Parts: sequence; structure tokens; C-alpha cells
Amino acid sequence: MYERVSAVLGARPEDVKHSEIRQRQEDLCGHLAEDSVCIIVNNPSSIRSRDVHHRHRFNSYLHYLTGWHEEGGAAIFYHKSEHWVCKLYVNPRDIKMETWNGRRPGLEGALSNWPVDETSSLDDIEEDLGEILAKAESLHHIGGLDSEIDKIVNSKFSKYSDPRKIIDEMRVIKSNSEVELMQYAADLASHAHVEAMRLCKPGMGEWHMQSIIEGCFLHHKSHWAYPSIVGCADNATILHYNENKDVMNDGELVLIDAGCEIDGYASDITRTFPVNGVFTEDQKAIYELVLKSQIAGIEACQVGSPWSAMHRATSEILAQGLIDLGILDCSFEEALGENLDGAFRQFFMHGTGHFLGLDVHDVGGGRQGDNESERTLLPGMVVTIEPGLYFGAWRDDISIDARWAGIGIRIEDDILVTENGPVVLTAACPKSIDEIESIVGSA
Repeated sequence: MYERVSAVLGARPEDVKHSEIRQRQEDLCGHLAEDSVCIIVNNPSSIRSRDVHHRHRFNSYLHYLTGWHEEGGAAIFYHKSEHWVCKLYVNPRDIKMETWNGRRPGLEGALSNWPVDETSSLDDIEEDLGEILAKAESLHHIGGLDSEIDKIVNSKFSKYSDPRKIIDEMRVIKSNSEVELMQYAADLASHAHVEAMRLCKPGMGEWHMQSIIEGCFLHHKSHWAYPSIVGCADNATILHYNENKDVMNDGELVLIDAGCEIDGYASDITRTFPVNGVFTEDQKAIYELVLKSQIAGIEACQVGSPWSAMHRATSEILAQGLIDLGILDCSFEEALGENLDGAFRQFFMHGTGHFLGLDVHDVGGGRQGDNESERTLLPGMVVTIEPGLYFGAWRDDISIDARWAGIGIRIEDDILVTENGPVVLTAACPKSIDEIESIVGSA
């Protein structure tokens, strides 16, 4: 089923090299006082029902600093014998547990195959950490992930610093190897979206679209980066709709927001298209407006521009477009608002985008439009640009002509900021009306 995708996808890039992870460790420790300690703990396992667990996903900070992707694990950075040490605590080998739950690298495997200086058993962390902290004057720790480690920490320190303030700034700028992984994730997700378009027919379910896309991820040794959103008709006007349970009917639009992970690095794509392959005139009018605003937002991703520039670019076009279509009956100033909070926000209620990386809503800044933080765009940043318009027929807080009711459209791409202008990592996913109409239902 996915031979077409495999043929055009290309070779999967290597995971981030150990030498790069070592440099990250060095950069982190360069911000720490020699008499301090830094602790990074893995995400806990999570119970789904009784003795069934959710699939484990590593802590992005631990993975960034060690490459560790197994369950369990904690890294401690401390100064020892004139140099910094990264010590990784892991689950030891246990044949009985491994027979039930899978093989473990153990202490020896972790030391041999991960870029760390020392390894020890998680069973010993209480005693070891107590000794290490007894010699420390200050501590950097992300609390709330492991109650036992928190208990040890709180017995030694009444106050400590959050290392995320340091690490987040490191993660904002992506290296060449990180960009390669994100480009592959973007390509895989792009082609998965195209397959969903090709196979789409009236009468299919939202869940069919989800299975096509996520099946493509799995076929290429990937997983979703976030629960896929597949909403047809009015469901597309619910921003985080993910029930994906309704049948898609002739004449409706379907909005699909789905992305995957490669070595933890995410892609994030949204496309909206007609279930029957042909936009109505009203659907086309809204789609063209959203696309025009998205292109303007992408063009605003320039080195040296403020973080808010993308949101302003999309907002100005949407505000004027809503007036031109007769959906808003007010001046441009009233539609836009003094702080981009005018009447247009009834129909575009989220930000224009967010950072993207090891987390889908990656570290370093909030969504454009949702916070007041101001940051300058720099080469190596990766952001999403995803304006949308939503006219939910179910909403009783808006007044719209019936012709627009039930239309929800979002278009989202992943953008790398470079000195030579924005690079669209998700360019392999078509979004023009002509392209979409030629693809949908063509299988």
C-alpha cells in the first residue's frame, strides 16, 4: 500500500551523533557552577488501564542530553576530579523482567552504546545521589517526574533552579543533523497526507483517514508525534477534535492535522480538502483567504524579524479578507484590533504557529499571538505557520451567513529559518487548490 511513499522518501538519516550530544553536555555544564549538580529524570510510565501501560515516550530533555530512549533512567551532571561527569542511572539487567517486557541495555550496554561517562543502577540512586548532593552548594532539577528522587532532593535543598531555562535556549537553534531528521519527518508526513488525499472518497470515515496516515508512519518505523486530528464538516471547526468517528459526506471538507516523529523530532502538518475532490465556491473563497495569509506568514519568517511578525502578517490578511467577503461588517481597524485582538479573532482564535523540535509545541516560546514574549528569529529555528478560519454551525456566540456555517479550514507547514529566507520543510505536501483537486480521490 505504501510503496509509492517508500519510493520517493529516500534514506532515513542517522540519529544525532554521540559527538554532538557530548557537545550539548559540555555546553550545559558550561553554564553550571563547579559546586552544583544537575539532575534530568526520564518520564514515568503511565497506566492506561489496570496493568496495561501507555507506550512510553522518553523525556525530551534526557534524550537531548544523553540520547537515552529506554524506559526508566536519570542523568546526573556533577563535577568530579577536575572535570564534569555525566552519570546515567538505568534499569539493570533482569532476565525475569526482560522475558515479560523486553530486553534492557543494562549498565554495561548503556555505558557502551550511549555518550555518558558512568552508569549505575537506578536501585542505587538514592544512596549515590545523597552523597553527591551532600557535597553540592546548588542544584538544578526538574521536579515532579520521580517522587523518590524529589524526596531525596527536598531533603537536601529547600530551593533549587530549573535547568530548562538553560537547555531550552540550546534547543531553540537546530543543528544540521537535527534539521535532517526533521526534514525526513516532514517528508514522511507529507507523503502520508497525500496518500490520505488519494484514497479519500465520500462515505469513508474520519478513522479511515487516520488509519491511512498513521499506517504510513508505522510502515516507515515511525509513530505519530501527537494524536491525529481528522475532522470533517463542523468537526473541523473544533481545534483539537480527535474523536475521528464520523462519516465523511459528499460536499464536506475534511481537515487533517497529523505529524510523525523521527528520533524524537516532530513534523506537524495540516491540510484541508473536499471529500469529493472539488471545492464549492464558498469553500474555495475561505480556502484561498487562509492560503494567502499562510503564504504571507511564511514570508515573514526572516532572520532578524520579531517573533510576532508571522502572526501579524497572517492576521492582517485574514481581517481584511473577512471584510471583503462580507463576513465582518466593520472597519479594518476594528476587525484587526489594536493588539491583534479585533473582531477577526471570533474566527481565528489561535496563534499562527509555534516552535517545533523534540516537542511538537517545542521549547523557546509560546504560540504567536498567545503570549507577549518577543524573540528575534535566528537561523536554525524551526516554526510552524498555521492560520485558520472556523465557522462552527454549532456555535451560539457568533452570527454568520448560513453559506459559511460548518466550514473549518487550517493550512500548516513546518518552516526552517535561514539566512537566505524561509525553507518549507513540508513542501512535498501539496496545498494549492488545483493540486488538491487533482489528487483527492485519484487512487
